[in-house]
Order: sequence, then structure tokens, then C-alpha cells
Amino acid sequence: MGAGHGHGGSHGHDHTHGVTGDSDKRWLSIALALIVGFMSVEVVVGVMAGSLALISDAAHMLTDAVAIVLALVAMRMAKRPAGGSYTYGLKRVEILSAQVNGLSLILLGAWLTVEAIERLVEPHEVEGGLMLATALAGIAVNVAATWCISRANRSSLNVEGAYQHILNDLFAFIGTAVAAFVVLTTGFARADGIATLVVVALMFKAGYGLLRDSGRIFLEAAPAHVDPDLLGGRLAAEPGVREIHDLHVWQITSEEVALSAHVLVGTGGDCHAVRRGLEDLVRRDFGITHTTLQVDHRPDILLHVGARDVVPGAAAHCADPHGPVHHAGPRTHEDGPHGHGTVRTTGP
Repeated sequence: MGAGHGHGGSHGHDHTHGVTGDSDKRWLSIALALIVGFMSVEVVVGVMAGSLALISDAAHMLTDAVAIVLALVAMRMAKRPAGGSYTYGLKRVEILSAQVNGLSLILLGAWLTVEAIERLVEPHEVEGGLMLATALAGIAVNVAATWCISRANRSSLNVEGAYQHILNDLFAFIGTAVAAFVVLTTGFARADGIATLVVVALMFKAGYGLLRDSGRIFLEAAPAHVDPDLLGGRLAAEPGVREIHDLHVWQITSEEVALSAHVLVGTGGDCHAVRRGLEDLVRRDFGITHTTLQVDHRPDILLHVGARDVVPGAAAHCADPHGPVHHAGPRTHEDGPHGHGTVRTTGP
């Protein structure tokens, strides 16, 4: 690929990134034990008290337990080394886990919405005292479980998914306790359904966030904190660089960002020095340590990537270049190569 002096794909990797360690598993396992133990008690008490809020809390705790189990399984699978057709290993299993957690929050919220509306239309008798005592105990258990998971590595979307489940369950118990107090002091049974709807709103918010973030990773979108146009302009403005194209920035998993690009330098330029400078820039200013840069000399006869006016007989620079092209110096051409993007200019 590329006419002129080719320098292949040079890599800059930091292999300290990746999955969480054994300490994360320990904290998640402790939280799982707390959740499962209390959930079993709450189901019985919720039926005895006739409280939808308590039963919904128990159902939510079941999804909490499933979320933690998924997180633990995903951690184990993600540790498997890359090999065979899985050249990145199974790291994205963690993102699948996050998607399942987000979807389960939304589906559970939809079911609870229907149940809560029915309770508002036809309120059921609720045992306020039993409901309040159980809710207060649930708050204590969920505070402990939330604290445990907060000690794990929440930069992992997988762990964050489990954390959001537990945190929403804590909010649910707080809402249930408030509703129980209202029922106990005023006899207003509809407070049970109202508390459920408040918790449902929080569940929808957390579930949407998890689906959005995991969806961006599966669609190979750039990380939210990285602007590809800004990044391309910064790279093109570096000394010796004449053009940046085929620039891609994506997330392999929530903790691992990758970048690849084709870089053209001027005739006689030091390709290796330019590459090292670009790797330092993206690591220092954008936090990207997994880079693959192909650096070539730009032939004097080459007008721009994919141009139709290349001198006859010159080798095609790229068979099918795509994405915005970033140039150093003035440009007047507004169309990107093959209509796949725009030509951007850096410099005066």
C-alpha cells in the first residue's frame, strides 16, 4: 500500500490495559453473596406484606445477581489470550454483558411500570410496618453491596453495568422505605405504586446509558472523549507530516482504545522519527496507547489520495481510501477521496 518508500505497520502498544484483576472478582463475589441472601428473604416478606414495591425490589435484586454473575463470567472469558480467529481474544464479552445488563434494566422497568399503574388504579392493602422494616434492612444490604462493587474497576463497562444494577436497587429500597412510612402513617396505599414508578425512571436512565455506551463500542465509534477531526488535524500539523488518511479510532473494549492511520511524509523525511512523534502525541494528549501507523513518503507526482489526475503509470496510492483526509498546508479541493469524506486542511 502506498507508492514510494513504505515503512509498513508500526505499532505502539501498552499491554498493561485490559481486564480487572482477582481483587475485582473478590469484591463482586462478596456483593453477590449479600444480594442472593437478602433476595431470598425479601420474596417471602414481600408476599406476606402484599407490597409490590418489595416484590419489585426482589425482582430487581434477581437481575442484580444475574448482572454480577455475567460480570464474573465475562471477566474470566476476557482473560483468555488472543488466538485463532479471535485476534482480540474475547474481550468484548464484557461489552455483551453490559448490553444484557442494560436491556434487563429496561425490560424489568417496563414490567414494573405496568404493575405500578395497576396498583395506582386499584390500590391493594399493604402491610406498612413489615414493608418498612424490610426496606430498611434492604438499604443496609445494598449499601454494603454497592460499596463492594465500587471498590472494583468501574472503568470497565462490564463492572459498571453490575454497579448500576446495585445502585438502582439501593434507590429502590430508599423509595420503598419512604412509601412504607407514608402507608404506615397515613394509610395512603398508592404510595407503594408511586415509589415503584420513581425507581422505574432511574432504571430506564441507567439501562439506556449502558445500551448507548456498549452500542457505541459495537458500532466501532470513536470514544466519547476523542474527536477524530481534532485528532486528525493534530496529527497532520506535526513536523514532517504531509497527509493523514484512513484514520480510524475505535474501542476494542471499554478500557482499550485503538488507532490506525496511513501517514504520508515529505520526500526525504524521517519516517521513523515521525511515527515516534505521532505515537507520543496520541498517548500524551488523547490517552491512546494501542496504535498502528503506516508511514510512507509522499511522491511529488501524487496530487491527493484517489485523485483522477495522477500521472499515468504512477502506482495507485490506496485502492479504496475512505474517511476524511487531513493535509498540512493550504488546500482548495473540498471533496474527499471517492466521495467518502472531506479533505481537511491544517496550517495557513
